[in-house]
This record gives sequence, structure tokens and C-alpha cells, in this order.
Amino acid sequence: MLTVWGRKTSSNVQALMWCIGELGLAYERHDIGHNFGGTDTDAFFQLNPNRAIPVLQDGTNPPLWETGAILRYLATRYADNAFWPKELLARTEVDRWAEWSKINVAMGFTVPIFWRLIRTPKDQVDPMAIHQSVAALEEKLVIADARLKDQAFLVGDSLTLADIHFGHVLYRYFDIDIDRTDLPNIARYYARLTERPAYQAHVMVSYDVFLQPDS
Repeated sequence: MLTVWGRKTSSNVQALMWCIGELGLAYERHDIGHNFGGTDTDAFFQLNPNRAIPVLQDGTNPPLWETGAILRYLATRYADNAFWPKELLARTEVDRWAEWSKINVAMGFTVPIFWRLIRTPKDQVDPMAIHQSVAALEEKLVIADARLKDQAFLVGDSLTLADIHFGHVLYRYFDIDIDRTDLPNIARYYARLTERPAYQAHVMVSYDVFLQPDS
């Protein structure tokens, strides 16, 4: 049994839970962080001295933190060869696009765009800064759009760990009120993701808790 500490509205927790869902693993999740609090307790400090979510414990094994490391652990222990190849070069190709997605897409969206638009009081929102951040993000998304022209997923025709890192951002990217460049291949890819039960359950989650009123 997997135990997860982290609120369902955290984008990193969403990536982890989507992966758990795709792998069909049994789990128990505890809401912690943001409006739930709990990261400042001594008990949570023993789980993660950084006091950040998510944290995962697999049975009686020591707790794991850092989302990328947790995802690779789950993929290595539980996934099939299509999701996380055993052959080194094939696995490195998946890992390369997973890292690219984390650094260029997730980090390029979450704070520079999502936080600035959704988690900032409305009268403090800087439309120009958001516009510039969207433009910078979409320079990277163009790369993914080109890859998705002739294949269903980021690394071939099967869902892999790279898609977890890349695809979990897209729900909020397509849902928030911003001007978006037409990226037809990513749009089709996203539409396919929204048909996956694990994506629906763990990624397509309301973020109303973050909406900020006018100051």
C-alpha cells in the first residue's frame, strides 16, 4: 500500500497521483499543505525536512520526497516496459523528455503564469508579465507540438513517464483565461489525456481554492 501526503490541488501531487492511477496502484492519501496546513509539524518534518509535498511511503520503506525521484521510483518498481523502458537508451529518451517537461513546461507555467494570474489578488495582476511568460512557455510548447504531429504521446505511441511530467500542466494551461497560440497537435494530445480516467480523477481538479479576490 502506498501512502501519499499532499493535497489534491498541488500540481506536483497531481502528477504523482496521475502516475499512481495509471499504474493501478492502491494508495491512501492525506490532505496536507496550503489550506490544510500540517507541513510545520514535527511529524511531517520526520517525513520531509524540506516541509514540502508530496511525500510517498511504499509500505514500510523510508519516505520519499522530490516528485521526479518519486515518479522514477514508482516507474522502476511497478511500471511496464512501455511506460519506463528497461533498456538504457530507451529509458534515457523517456527521462530526457521528462526532465525537459519539468524544467521548461511545468516550471515555466506554474509560478510565472498560474500563480501570477490565479494566486495573485486581481488588482495586482500584471498582464504584461503574464503575456511575456506565456510567450516564453509557448516557445517550448512549439517543440512538443512538432513531436506530437506524428505520434500519440511525447515519446512514441504509448504513455510514458515523460507524459506525466508534461501532461499534468495542460489542464490548467487550457482552462485559465489567457491568450494561447494555436498548437493543434498539443490540443489533440490534451484531448486524448482528458479521456483517461486517471487524468480525469487526479489532474482535472478544481483550483478555486487559489482564486484571489480584489484587494
